[in-house]
Formats: sequence, structure tokens, C-alpha cells
Amino acid sequence: MVIDIHAHITRTKTTTRENGRTYTTPAELLKIMKREGIDKAVLLPMPTPEGNHRIVSTEDVLEITAEYPDRFIPFCNIDPRAINNSENTNFLPHLEYYKQAGCKGLGEMMANLPFDDPLVENLFAQCEAAEMPVLFHIGPRYRNCYGLIDDLHLPKLEAALQKFPNLIFIGHSQPFWSEISADVTEENRNSYPKGKVISGRVPELLRKYPNLYCDLSAGSGYNAVSRDPEFGYDFIEEFQDRLMFGTDVCYPDQETPLTNFLREALERGKISLEIYEKVMWRNADRILSLGLE
Repeated sequence: MVIDIHAHITRTKTTTRENGRTYTTPAELLKIMKREGIDKAVLLPMPTPEGNHRIVSTEDVLEITAEYPDRFIPFCNIDPRAINNSENTNFLPHLEYYKQAGCKGLGEMMANLPFDDPLVENLFAQCEAAEMPVLFHIGPRYRNCYGLIDDLHLPKLEAALQKFPNLIFIGHSQPFWSEISADVTEENRNSYPKGKVISGRVPELLRKYPNLYCDLSAGSGYNAVSRDPEFGYDFIEEFQDRLMFGTDVCYPDQETPLTNFLREALERGKISLEIYEKVMWRNADRILSLGLE
């Protein structure tokens, strides 16, 4: 069993992004899943304008999932500015509706607002009440960027972990994963740093806060565990109950090097079969209450 915690989809082809590429359709995503041996994929809606060239709503994701219920797992997504653009907006009826419809979490949060913005904290509080895990993208700044804004060494994320102890946070993006190493700088935090890892903020936060989990998808997650493989193997072993495999597939021609990295780690005895299964599906099954055990 392999569960991808992070995939994107669009029902039909549309205009291209600035890089000339288009998002995957259901048929294209299923082709990638077959190629990589992925059994199920979490579909993440994209309702915010940041980071997108088109909106993909929760309703879109629910409709696609209904057509492929054995292959796709829906998340909902709500922009914290939605409805009233107020820190007092009541999102609970919407979260409960989506939960009843089958959504297993909320994300990917991409709004370009600080982690401690009252709008964001309002949504966090209501996700906590609804028992909906939140998968977030961190951005390093306001404007020319997307994702919840945090500073170097993630002080705002730590404050959120403290303030919402019963909310499962699932971390993702370059500014999140670059913090695996203590030598991250303001200049390289939104990239893919290379070289040996000096244990940094992400391991520290994982040790301190049991409500923090990690999405290993995209170049950022892959780079974090592969740039210094021996550190990566130790990191996976230590946090085996808090890591989840993902691809962040957006495009039909996208490569997913994490798949081979983890399979080779298993084949070479760098991680055990028990750890491999936790990362590849058992943690997602447990955290999202999928009932696959």
C-alpha cells in the first residue's frame, strides 16, 4: 500500500501557468500513480489566488473523488479571508459539511498571511474544534510569494503549535524543509540547500510538539532527506511516526524521486520494512482515520 499525502488535480485542461505547463487531469494523475506504484492520493483543493492560475474548489475535488472513490482521498480547503474577511467568521458549519462529505483534512493552506494573523488563527481554532488536520505551505515573505508567512527558524509555527495543541499541523514547502538544518539562512531558506545537515529547527519542533507532522512531498521534502542521506535515514527512523510520503504532483510529466529514494533505502537496509510502511501509508491511514488497517 502507498498513499500520496499531497497531489493536485484539475478536471479539464485550461490555460497554462507561467512555466507553460498545465495541472494534471484525473486520467493523467492515475497514470503517474500507476507508474510510481501509488494506490491512493490525497487531492488538495486550491481556492486561494496565490500560487495558482485557476481555482480548484473543494466541490471540484469531491466530484472527482466520487468518480474514483478507491483511488482518491479528498481534503477541503477554505481561504481564511473567505465569507466575511473577519477573524470572527464561523467556518464550523462548512468544515462539518465537508467532513460529512468525506474530507479528511484541510489544505494545502496557501494564503499569503502570517501564521499569527487573526484570520488564520480563527481558521486554525475551528479546524481544531472540527478535528480536521491542516496541511500548510510556508512562504518566506508577503507578496511575490504564496503560503503562510513565517520568519527564519519558524517562530510563528512554534507559537501556533503551542496555541492549538490538539490541531494536527502537517508541514510542507522549502522554508519548512530547509529548517531541517541549523545552517539555513535568509538567503537560501526558500530554495533547496545542499550539503551536510546540522540538525535544525524541524527536528527540534518535532521533538517538542507531538501535533507536528511532516509531508515529504515535492523537491523540498525529497531534498531534506536526500541531501545528506545518512542524516536522512536517521531522521526517518527517529520520526517514523510523524512522516508521510507525498509527491506534490501538479504536472503530467512530473518526476517523483522520493519514491525511489525510499524504496532504495528499504532495499539497502537503511530503513526497516516497518518504518517504510509507516511512512508510505500507515501514518496517513492513522492520522486521517482512513480505516485501512
